[in-house]
Amino acid sequence: MNERWAVTPTEGGGARLVALTADGSPTGGIREEPDLVRAIAARPQVTRWVWRATADVYPRLLAAGVRVPRCYDIEAAEALLLGHEGRFGEPRSAAAASARLHHRAVPPDPPQRAAEPGAQSSLFEPAPVPVPLEDLLEVYAEQQRRHAAAVHPERMRLLTAAESAGMLIAAEMHGAGLPWRADVHRAVLQELLGERYAGGEPRRLAELASEVSAAFGRRVRPDLPAEVVKAFAAAGIKVRSTRRWELESVDHPAVPPLIEYKKLYRIWVAHGWSWLQDWVRDGRFRPEYLPGGTSSGRWVTNGGGALQIPKVIRRAVIADPGWCLVVADAAQLEPRVLAAISRDPGLMEVAGRSGDLYQSVSDRAFAGDRAQAKLAVLGAIYGQTSGDGLKNLAALRRRFPKAVAYVDDAARAGEEGRLVRTWLGRTSPPATAPDGEADAGAVGLDEAGIPQEPDPGAGDTARGGAGGESRARARGRFTRNFVVQGSAADWAVLMLAALRGRCAGMAAELVFFQHDEVIVHCPVEEAERVSAAVQEAADEAGRIMFGEVPVRFPFAAAVVDCYADAN
Repeated sequence: MNERWAVTPTEGGGARLVALTADGSPTGGIREEPDLVRAIAARPQVTRWVWRATADVYPRLLAAGVRVPRCYDIEAAEALLLGHEGRFGEPRSAAAASARLHHRAVPPDPPQRAAEPGAQSSLFEPAPVPVPLEDLLEVYAEQQRRHAAAVHPERMRLLTAAESAGMLIAAEMHGAGLPWRADVHRAVLQELLGERYAGGEPRRLAELASEVSAAFGRRVRPDLPAEVVKAFAAAGIKVRSTRRWELESVDHPAVPPLIEYKKLYRIWVAHGWSWLQDWVRDGRFRPEYLPGGTSSGRWVTNGGGALQIPKVIRRAVIADPGWCLVVADAAQLEPRVLAAISRDPGLMEVAGRSGDLYQSVSDRAFAGDRAQAKLAVLGAIYGQTSGDGLKNLAALRRRFPKAVAYVDDAARAGEEGRLVRTWLGRTSPPATAPDGEADAGAVGLDEAGIPQEPDPGAGDTARGGAGGESRARARGRFTRNFVVQGSAADWAVLMLAALRGRCAGMAAELVFFQHDEVIVHCPVEEAERVSAAVQEAADEAGRIMFGEVPVRFPFAAAVVDCYADAN
């Protein structure tokens, strides 16, 4: 039986709860329970709990060893619904939703608290405005009506269910933690950076800084980009930044030690001894994941830098004795998503194969030149369409017209200041969000040429003059990418939810997720089942989200003892 109950915690650790019908109406009176954990644990027949926010309840349940199969996170739903209605950035709290419903003054959302290293506390704000259960039920019922009014109601309901599942998974991953060997981490730092000096840089950084200064013939601090740019100018070399790709084009003896310094400095600052002391406790790294933390739906973390762990530091991520890590990443996820959302027959046929998508595209449109095919596909998605990119895009358009038209239409909508949506209904921010918060602009590339999350605040689409036109184009690049990257993020959380269900009953634990990669920590004897479960979950997510299309979403899974050995 598909039972759902609503619950709110009360002071002193108690709870108020009530059974609900499918449309959100109470089926009886509100019950008062002295112990929230016992109240929920005593009702294993409940298949979905409705609550203000997962952080309100779930950490306490997990600490007591209680897990729930599904939830409906009212504040996560409110954020999605506001965005869908073109009201991105309005307060998303349950208190704000209740105030809007009753035409009262809307309270602002409390600021997100700073992460507490090593803590196992809640995921979001520490002191939300309390909302009585009666008001919460009104908000929930109104949200059901708003879902029904969405452009695609069933897709929007699926998106809300997926986002709510993501909240559960994020809390569970925080509780489980990523296995982390502090002794191995220290050994890696010693190997890379040398001895630590009190109040200063470690030995290897100090040596490299001296080499940089010697190459310039005067003292230059390599950690200050402006000082480095000025030093190159004094040497008769013009550089605009100290990015690696730009430095590598310069012929000067300061370049090799400068590049090495930058790489090691980043490790020292982001994952050095201080980080280790702050973030690793009892053999686990427990970041706070924030599902849907970006406008496109990608996850972020609140402190700890979990989504930017350098490969050399991954050597410290080691499975417990008798256990292993199943590290799986989706192959060429975003081009496959583009095939599914555009319904381009040719691209769907290519994406229906488990092999190299870029090679298949190159065989059809680029005379077997895989590099050109990859540039063309990524250029179409990320808006790199000038110069050779324009020629590549034309070749792609001839072979896959519906796919290219799909992202072209999204870009045009962005340039014109209109909203675009992911396949499930997650909606882009408006040209200028409330309170002057501008939406994300152009998609940038990192030093390795990898597309990055759009840069928030890159500008609005104000017309008038070259600046306004430039901002409009930037927004077009953002919306072009949004429909693909956002749909991929929606698919990924559906995959996580399906994988979570398949791992239920096993000792296996989801311990890490970023964009298109997931890590499961499990006993060695469960590794084969977990590896199969990952692909089964990917297939299920594709069917649920896109229906019966030929597109496949293959995962490459590696069973390893150490994360660094996975790729």
